[in-house]
Amino acid sequence: MSEAARTPLNFQRNSVPRTAFLSTLFPRFTQRRPISNLSHAPGKVPRRRSPFSTGNLSWTQLIKVAIGLLALFAIQGCNSNTNPSAATKGNSDHPVLRRGIGGEPASLDPGEATDTFSFEVIRDLYEGLVIETPEGAVVPGVASSWTVNASGTQYTFHLRPDAKWSNGTQVRAKDFVEAWRRVVDPKRASPVADTLRPVAGAAAIILGRLPPSSLGVTAIRDDLLVVDLDRPAPYFPQLLTHSATFPVYSEETAKSHNPHDWISNGPYVLSNWTPGSILGLRQNLSYWDRTNVRIPNVEYIPIPDENAEYRQYRAGQLDITQSVPNSALDSVRAERPNELYVAPFLATAYYALNLRSPYFATNLDLRKSLALAIDRKALESTILPFGQRPAYGFVPPGTWNYDPQYWEWRNLPDTERIEEARRLYALAGFSTDRPLRLRVLFNSNNSIKQVAIAIASMWKQTLGVDTELIDEEYRVFLNSRRDTSRWEVARLGWTADYNDAGNFLDTLRSASPNNDARYARQEFNQLLDRAASTVDQSGRRNLLQDAEKMMLSDYPILPIYFFSSKRLIKPYVTGAKVNPLNRLYSKHLVIEDH
Repeated sequence: MSEAARTPLNFQRNSVPRTAFLSTLFPRFTQRRPISNLSHAPGKVPRRRSPFSTGNLSWTQLIKVAIGLLALFAIQGCNSNTNPSAATKGNSDHPVLRRGIGGEPASLDPGEATDTFSFEVIRDLYEGLVIETPEGAVVPGVASSWTVNASGTQYTFHLRPDAKWSNGTQVRAKDFVEAWRRVVDPKRASPVADTLRPVAGAAAIILGRLPPSSLGVTAIRDDLLVVDLDRPAPYFPQLLTHSATFPVYSEETAKSHNPHDWISNGPYVLSNWTPGSILGLRQNLSYWDRTNVRIPNVEYIPIPDENAEYRQYRAGQLDITQSVPNSALDSVRAERPNELYVAPFLATAYYALNLRSPYFATNLDLRKSLALAIDRKALESTILPFGQRPAYGFVPPGTWNYDPQYWEWRNLPDTERIEEARRLYALAGFSTDRPLRLRVLFNSNNSIKQVAIAIASMWKQTLGVDTELIDEEYRVFLNSRRDTSRWEVARLGWTADYNDAGNFLDTLRSASPNNDARYARQEFNQLLDRAASTVDQSGRRNLLQDAEKMMLSDYPILPIYFFSSKRLIKPYVTGAKVNPLNRLYSKHLVIEDH
């Protein structure tokens, strides 16, 4: 589930700016600066030493020094205001829940949103046929109940008579029909159209072979919706928690991000949105379950810098963070262990290799050498302290009905792994005197940048690769990732929309809008198609595992680590639970008197 200059940090008046201090320590630690030696004699490229090495320090020692410095500046100045703001106090007539998010939402249109930050807000604004408990179990939402036929290919949903839009009109079955047709319509090219692929006719409609009106969803009457599937999909109820399946009141209201024109059917409505500042929500008084919504106002505050978010939390300016900086782990565990929520969840961080690049298009040896040169265990022990696990495959452990697949070399001793990486790098046509030069694109985030610096240093020391790091604000990054002329490597992450291996592997289908690597292998697509049409769960599992093995052998992506969720939540905010998809709905929370 996927940032130009980073948002500047607000240090105290007498503090030294962190970027200036690190630039003094590491002269080449600057944005969009190549990891290379920039001066050399004409016609000769000398052996380059990584700019992230000083004297006899190894890259791991240097990263530890950098983390210590980041921790120092993250904590600096945090004690100047330790009282929560008046608006968040439990005895206020109109309490406000302040939630940090790691970037500006790209869209609040359920049929267009593709990023984690948009999803987080949309789940407060809209509601689908089903909803989730705090633990992640699927329960009735707009639909009060449903039945499934014996073959598992037809679902009948009974809609609540009291399900309303925020303007007071009833949510009807046809609102779902029109919203789903809108998503699969190829003229719209919705980036989340694949979510509805299990619905009868969806695959052909997305390819332009059938009209949207042929989609297998029918409004029998206002309170009765029937959905036909191409084949059984036992995960279908959980798929319905994805925002692509939410209803919309009209095309105009879905596109509008103006609070005055806003109409939605969830527990909250949009009250204000100042880009770069605050996205405000207020309670939807027409929501069917409004008596169980205990917080009347929510403010989402985009903060790309995790250290800045941490400082605001400590100063009482946030009630919930979306993340926690790695550098603050020790102080958090010592000072506020009961406020820290950490758990694994179904998500993978990976590098996509641009297969349209002449470097990678036909050079398997080069792609594999880059994968081998990443010391994932060293990343885990130095800069990923919150339970993230090294990834040698794409589908995370714990995925339903699936045995994780891995590269066969994952247990090689380091010396053999490095030797093989160098051998393949040479076979690919590169050397110290003829180094590979790469541009790595990623969105602004301290943890992401730390990992990018570390991997660039590993590539440099092991292979001699020169790397340019391109750090962009999140919404800028979302556009740049689609332009393959701007990068050779892009740092991406995929968070499960529902607990199924196909949700991960489908992102690498040839025609998937999420296939940033532009991976295209017909045999891989065919294995996924066969898995999708297989009723037997064991047979389906084997086909998906074969598909992942095939993909991993082609190295279109380089998995780096499996995520763990990490949040800070004030003790007076109750109701939060850990769940495998890392979802936290505001409607489940309560601000207690404090």
